[in-house]
Amino acid sequence: MTDLSVPTGRVVFQFLVPVHVEVEDGIVTCVTVIDETPVRDPILVEGDADLLPAAVAAADDGQDWPSWQFGY
Repeated sequence: MTDLSVPTGRVVFQFLVPVHVEVEDGIVTCVTVIDETPVRDPILVEGDADLLPAAVAAADDGQDWPSWQFGY
């Protein structure tokens, strides 16, 4: 059930995460984003800055996330 007393809104933020990049013959062939690290020093990109702490808490609630990999 949704609590209607809590304002809703879209908040987009960014923060640094470790990235593993593989290069073959001068071409990036694979990028692995290791996104299991805690959110630190988030930067608001879009949305209400007052909602940023709640958005960070929701994104960093201790759940395990897989790393993301792009390439072959």
